[in-house]
Amino acid sequence: MVTKRKQKTLTAGRTYYKQFNEEIRACIEDGVNHFILKDCNGQRYIGTALEGDIKFDIYGVPGQDLAAFMRGPYIRIHNNAQDGVGNTMDGGRIVIEGLAGDVIGYAMRGGDIFIQGDVGYRVGIHMKAYLDHQPKIVVGGKAGDFLGEYMAGGIILLLGMFSDKPDAPVAGRSLGTGMHGGVIYVRGEVPEYQLGPGLQAQPVDSDDLEIIKELVEDYAKELKLDSKEIMDESFVKIRPFSHRPYGNLYVAC
Repeated sequence: MVTKRKQKTLTAGRTYYKQFNEEIRACIEDGVNHFILKDCNGQRYIGTALEGDIKFDIYGVPGQDLAAFMRGPYIRIHNNAQDGVGNTMDGGRIVIEGLAGDVIGYAMRGGDIFIQGDVGYRVGIHMKAYLDHQPKIVVGGKAGDFLGEYMAGGIILLLGMFSDKPDAPVAGRSLGTGMHGGVIYVRGEVPEYQLGPGLQAQPVDSDDLEIIKELVEDYAKELKLDSKEIMDESFVKIRPFSHRPYGNLYVAC
């Protein structure tokens, strides 16, 4: 079933974020389900807690906590994004055609976040799967420190291809520190010293490759990239060695 779209163009400019979000919500109550947001200039909380089949095309740079607690909408950012994208997101899809900041997908429980370029620190921290919800983050560039920290579920795919930091490692320090669920896939190799305590990068198997291929094809389609070029390299996976990585730090009473 094709959803009939009622389109609305809004210009953010210097509008205060609270006023701008109130305007968006008023339009939704009036039946608008496709927004073109122009000249975004750091306005926070766009798309926060929205549900249902709503589409956003965002031009400019939206502010922090975009799509926090979101459940369903589709958001495409035709530029870069700030910190906290997809904070505790339950469902939907976010496509970022540029770079993104820190703590992307914090405690994310469902949906997809596709980023073409680099990301900052602590991306995917506390990600978790819930029932049949499997959150997914794909990063086309490189990542900062603590990627997948305390990860409890879901998939992070780090490609390291579309980066403006050619001399940097694919990820920063302490990749996967404290993770106790989910999986991180990395295109190419990961230096062992970049990994969190007790973690190892292992070769992927045929089941992993099927998961990666499906995710890459989806990602490449969204960003008009060559999926075959992305797949033309080996991948490794990082999984938790224990569901209680710090269990030995505590003494039973």
